[in-house]
Amino acid sequence: MNFEILKNLMDHFVKEKYAPGNSIKVYLNGKPEFEYSCGVSDIKTQKLMTGNENFYLYSASKVATVTAALQLLEKGNFSLGDPLYDFIPEYKTMYIKKDDGNLVKAKKDIKIINLFNMTAGLTYNSDTEAFRKAKRITNGKMNTVTVAKCISEDPLVFEPGTCFGYSLCHDILAALVEIISGERFSEYMRKNIFEPLGMDNSVYHIIPEIEKNMATQYCFETNMNTQLDIVEAQKYGAENDGYFKEVGMVNSLVFGEEYDSGGAGIISTVDDYIKLAAALANNGTGTNGERILDKKTVELMKTNTLDAEQRKTFNWDQLAGYGYGLGVRTLIDKEKSGSNGNIGEFGWGGAAGTSVYIDTSINMAAVYAKHTLNPREEYYQPKVRNAIYSSILE
Repeated sequence: MNFEILKNLMDHFVKEKYAPGNSIKVYLNGKPEFEYSCGVSDIKTQKLMTGNENFYLYSASKVATVTAALQLLEKGNFSLGDPLYDFIPEYKTMYIKKDDGNLVKAKKDIKIINLFNMTAGLTYNSDTEAFRKAKRITNGKMNTVTVAKCISEDPLVFEPGTCFGYSLCHDILAALVEIISGERFSEYMRKNIFEPLGMDNSVYHIIPEIEKNMATQYCFETNMNTQLDIVEAQKYGAENDGYFKEVGMVNSLVFGEEYDSGGAGIISTVDDYIKLAAALANNGTGTNGERILDKKTVELMKTNTLDAEQRKTFNWDQLAGYGYGLGVRTLIDKEKSGSNGNIGEFGWGGAAGTSVYIDTSINMAAVYAKHTLNPREEYYQPKVRNAIYSSILE
């Protein structure tokens, strides 16, 4: 193994302004093989990046959320084909907003699998009457289940099951976990994911000891993104002519103090989140021997669920050659992806540049992180993936 390629790539990201600082940790067979950090966690103070900083994971949180939901699947609490309204009755009758603005009744029910694989017809739009209603009735606290129920009043944008549409599906999945378990989602995660794996630095809302350890959050500001939509920025890139602008310790996808976002809520460190990735790479068993999922369930998670028609809308540049399993990208075509890795490699990334890479065939897990909204994922994500494999495969 030779990790010089990966090290040089990360140095290049800092030098060429793809990140103020970045950090990575790679596990093989349940043991750390490589860790490296370079650049700074704060431009103003020039504090060096160490890998122990806390970051907003944004959508990389989804890997943990679907893991939690699949624990309940294993216990028989639901089946993927169950209608969502069995658990949240507000989703019994849904309407679709057509291009002409008219509403028509949906012909299909939203199934639980549609939440896992982003085919429910939901959106990421929080500027709606449903969100305003949720804010009113919760006095701004926006607890997860109440928000999920209110979202049912917004029209869908397509017939459930017909398209892939990146959306708040995993936030609704978090509400489902809360309803089934009878525990607040963040509490369920603490008891069933974080504590069993020894993830002591992973939380859903900033607390004082976490706040002082946060890497400063930036946006890479260009002529293209003066009004940055962080969800769109995860999908698409930006020109390289710009500068890093400090944007504060706010996650706009956490809608209130009681909102445990399944899709974007976790604050963690590279050293902490690699414990979850390593457990999944080891077919569900953590490096400390704690089992969080069965091997067959991990296999199900990484199995592509999108048919050819649905994959037409699963069209982000960095995901060429990938399908989508139960909440994770999964490699299905090496030629189209340009990957030098293995079929079945899976994971997901986040709006500030955290990415998770997992390969059960060689028990490999990696977590890469930076702290820049508008991370230009189409540029860094495939390069990091290929550099990892180049480093470990002979």
